[in-house]
Amino acid sequence: MRRVLSVLFVLLTLSGASALLSAQEPPPASAGQGNGFTLEQNYPNPFNPETKIPFVLDESLFADGRPVVVTLRIFNLLQQVVAIPVALGHPSGEGVELLQLEYFLPGRYEAFWEGTDGSGRQVASGIYFMQLTVNGISTARKMYVLK
Repeated sequence: MRRVLSVLFVLLTLSGASALLSAQEPPPASAGQGNGFTLEQNYPNPFNPETKIPFVLDESLFADGRPVVVTLRIFNLLQQVVAIPVALGHPSGEGVELLQLEYFLPGRYEAFWEGTDGSGRQVASGIYFMQLTVNGISTARKMYVLK
């Protein structure tokens, strides 16, 4: 009975977590591309303990001359925010959290996540979701932590 309840919990969790994704499962190779941005697959994947997350901001996002506002968050299967990765190569400097961060030019960018939660503890092995939000539009992909 206990095993049945565990399996049901996992199934319910997975079905709820799929609502986090804005694209079909699995997301296409270019998740979010129709919105002027692309969330690419993190690498390495699976990873332990750290990973890089590439994303592309297309020229169409900058047509009005305004900066683009970008947020990248990591969620667990319960749809709880686990971490905010840091931006690599951002004009504000290395290691700035990717939370409402402004970008002024199109291009391919990367974020870095060291596999820890907001308290600095290593996260458990399992499935996590990375969610990229650009000017209020979001897309997400799966990632795997393997220890």
